[in-house]
Amino acid sequence: MPDLLIELFSEEIPARMQTKAAEDLRARLTEALVEAGLTYAGAAAFSTPRRLALTVQGLTGQSPTTREERKGPRVDAPEKAIEGFLRGAGLTREQLEIRDEKKGQVYFATITKPGRPAAEIVAEELDRIIRNFPWPKSMRWGAGSLRWVRPLHSILCILTDEAGEVKVVDLDVDGIRAGNSTEGHRFMGAGRFAVTSFDDYRTKLRRAHVILEAEERAQHIWQEASNQAFASGLELVEDSGLLAEVAGLVEWPVVLMGRIDEAFLGLPPEVLQTSMKEHQKFFSVKNPKTGRIERFVTVANVETADQGATILAGNQKVLAARLSDAKFFWENDLRTVQAQGLEGMGAGLAHVTFHNKLGSQADRIARIAALAREIAPHVGADADLAEQAAKVAKADLQSAMVGEFPELQGLMGRYYAAAAGLPAEVAAACQEHYSPLGPGDAVPSAPVSVAVALADKIDTLTGFWAIDEKPTGSKDPYALRRAALGVDRLVVHGQLSVKLLDVLTGSFNRVGIAISETASQNKQKLGGINISGGAFQVLPEVDGRRVDARAVNLLSFLHDRLKVHLKDDGIRHDVIDACLAMEGNDDLTLLVKRATALADFLKTDDGENLLQGFKRANNILTQAEAKDGVEYSYGADVKFAETDEEKALFAALATAEPAIAIALKSEDFAGAMGAIAALRAPIDAFFTAVQVNAESQVIRRNRLNLLSSIRHICLQAADLTRIEG
Repeated sequence: MPDLLIELFSEEIPARMQTKAAEDLRARLTEALVEAGLTYAGAAAFSTPRRLALTVQGLTGQSPTTREERKGPRVDAPEKAIEGFLRGAGLTREQLEIRDEKKGQVYFATITKPGRPAAEIVAEELDRIIRNFPWPKSMRWGAGSLRWVRPLHSILCILTDEAGEVKVVDLDVDGIRAGNSTEGHRFMGAGRFAVTSFDDYRTKLRRAHVILEAEERAQHIWQEASNQAFASGLELVEDSGLLAEVAGLVEWPVVLMGRIDEAFLGLPPEVLQTSMKEHQKFFSVKNPKTGRIERFVTVANVETADQGATILAGNQKVLAARLSDAKFFWENDLRTVQAQGLEGMGAGLAHVTFHNKLGSQADRIARIAALAREIAPHVGADADLAEQAAKVAKADLQSAMVGEFPELQGLMGRYYAAAAGLPAEVAAACQEHYSPLGPGDAVPSAPVSVAVALADKIDTLTGFWAIDEKPTGSKDPYALRRAALGVDRLVVHGQLSVKLLDVLTGSFNRVGIAISETASQNKQKLGGINISGGAFQVLPEVDGRRVDARAVNLLSFLHDRLKVHLKDDGIRHDVIDACLAMEGNDDLTLLVKRATALADFLKTDDGENLLQGFKRANNILTQAEAKDGVEYSYGADVKFAETDEEKALFAALATAEPAIAIALKSEDFAGAMGAIAALRAPIDAFFTAVQVNAESQVIRRNRLNLLSSIRHICLQAADLTRIEG
């Protein structure tokens, strides 16, 4: 059984594309080989800046001969139908077999497909894959029609059998003929060389200064950089994304550490780190005692006689120019803050449009400030500080530093707020109000930060809801799903008691005013939105409150995001639905407590068995009510109980109902579930010993009313009818 080795050698492949391209090559070729009838023992793909490589071990030498039987038309079928069957089968009429069936004589074809050599199959499939490779971007060069991410120079494609005999696969792709040779490092290699197997290929590449495995290159870079930093009493700043990218830029990594000029050490460490990463692909090295970034690590792709001194000198010169720009931005921004304050820095946001239907960034900041003040008491924040923080939280968007490095927004706001002498809570909120940015991002816990973060996300959601720019399918251009998940996580993580329908309704009112004012200023009608600015859309009262219809719709969207989040935490969707059906579901903290308690309860034997007892009671009751045309909810009387089990159930229900009510009032959902669990045994005993549909109509009605008591009491904790199973 031969081993297959493929290498596609080209000009430099962008680092971000290499890993996926190697995996695409492996997946597409192995799937094609299997579909063609070949099997293999294992496969592995590799990438470097100039090559994609694939090894397939234990490949069968030939596909098996196959026999396929096809049923055709009847013998007396129209001639055209028979001819079509013959064309599809590739046979003549003499090669068909006639068999007797119930509806008459029918033609059958036996199609034999002889096996094919592995080399022939590999050549055919690899040619197709190369010509249709899924690069995000590709190019043509010269006079050929082939497209590749960068000009493709050579193809290595060999089959090596167990005896070590090498066969070059006969393949020609747009004039590039497959061979058994490749070349090593662009500068330190010694020309092309032939290989006989994957092990030979990997060994000779290393001699030619090419490390084939991306993981090994990354590990070497990290280990060498860490060692050099440690030797200087410093610490390498971890950056897995940069490490993966740099490992895709070099075939023979040479790690060099340089110094940052003293003039730039006063810059915020995040500025230094971002500038070096984005512009130079440098790793940052910090002093663990001071937290300052003092040195950098660069990775060259070539060894030099002066041990990299010339490379470092050039890099330090370019870095100094970059950091001079950063220093200028920093000092200029500080002068602006000191002269005008942080609100002065952000004054220009009045001329920056947030959305043509929602006004400017300054309009939005005013809405967020009012909403943050409203939310503050619910999160334990000082209302004045929350409003102050909201007014300056986005001021750094007007800074020169954020203009150069947008990824530093928020963080620079914190520095500028501190420089302006604002309270620490305000400075923290400038940075943290953007969080959480995703499912894995940290959730702020400082009350002022939470108030501003919630206000920011809720204004975004209500604004785009009001102008009917909701997410559709996979499209979510304004990241509203992320904003909704952010609201969910802020509330649940902080265990905040917030009635979201009230907050959303207030926000919709403010947004409506903004829409009206913007429409008036622009003198244009808003598509799909009333010119009055999406005024209050009245709904019947919800839990005794007057709310906006759009707030109810948006709350449903928040619930959907929360369901996804809780599902990741192991809470089933039907459990969440059972809790969403209860009153007060706009208090997400309460909702999650209820769902968690119910999920834990249903994992127990008591919970599982009680659920079955409840469903049995509900089914019997529902059927009887439908049949009789009445509702059995007027209370059962223990004086009509005939059996001990029936009397015991009356007693258990009488004990459980007040205990459940007390637990629910104090939001002790675990206690409520415990009280419900006490009903399991008497309900089981009741159904074992008692026939509900007794001959006596008085007894039957009393027992149905007893089942109604079971349903009523159990439904106080959650809508168990929504639980599956």
